[in-house]
Amino acid sequence: MLVSYSSSSEEETEHLRLGGDVTKRKQSWHKDDNSLRKKYKSEERTPNAREDDDSKSRLPVPGSVLDMFTEEDEDPLTDDSMQHGGRIRSFKHESGNWATYVYFPYIPEEGFLELLDEMTEVAASHSFSLTHTDEFHLSLSKTVVLRHHWIQPFIQSLRTGLTHSRRFICSAEKLKVYSNDERTRTFLAMEVSTGQAQLLELVKAVDSTMGEFNLDTFYKNPSFHISLAWCVGDCTEHIRKECLQELQGLVDSHEDGPFLLRLDCQELRCKAGNKTFSIPLH
Repeated sequence: MLVSYSSSSEEETEHLRLGGDVTKRKQSWHKDDNSLRKKYKSEERTPNAREDDDSKSRLPVPGSVLDMFTEEDEDPLTDDSMQHGGRIRSFKHESGNWATYVYFPYIPEEGFLELLDEMTEVAASHSFSLTHTDEFHLSLSKTVVLRHHWIQPFIQSLRTGLTHSRRFICSAEKLKVYSNDERTRTFLAMEVSTGQAQLLELVKAVDSTMGEFNLDTFYKNPSFHISLAWCVGDCTEHIRKECLQELQGLVDSHEDGPFLLRLDCQELRCKAGNKTFSIPLH
């Protein structure tokens, strides 16, 4: 058994080596052994105290650094489609993955919601249960996945690419039926009839940013539209054949004349999870 000796013990040991009695040597051993036991017990009782002292001596981490690694979930970790009206995710949810897309918001004009209610009633009479879109908008990108630490540089790239873009107005008046890429949902929408050239220029700028981050670009020959309502499953052909013409009749015979949806394209938006960023046009 190895024992650490204090300076006094070393003196006693030297004394014993020169002829001191064995009794003093044993007493020295017992004394040192007891002091070591007390030391070990003291250390066992106070590990947290030492940790607290260490933590107090550490410098705080800057908030800007902490923000880089804060990955909030944009929605709860659940893939239960029944909690989302039967909708199915386009991609598997993973912590830190933020569903992101670029769009123009559409603020409903007077008479728009009443007209939409009439259209959903007609669709229901043909056994199509349509649900109003949560937020009316015109998409300028596909929905892509961004990691949390990509969001700020992604937005900055969009702002830079759209620096010289000017605001304009586009309009829509013809109904059209679409489905998503996975064909899990069907959409009743109004296709844009004026403003396509300006929208294509904006898509080029957005696609440039997508390319920087190795994300999917928009469709090659896009059909710009504002989705009005949706239903679960691929019902595109059934709606086109059974009630699309009747629905278009409601639009054309609106009480104040054919309804013309007007979209003021003055502020582009990018939604990443539960965060929305605005990019005003000049």
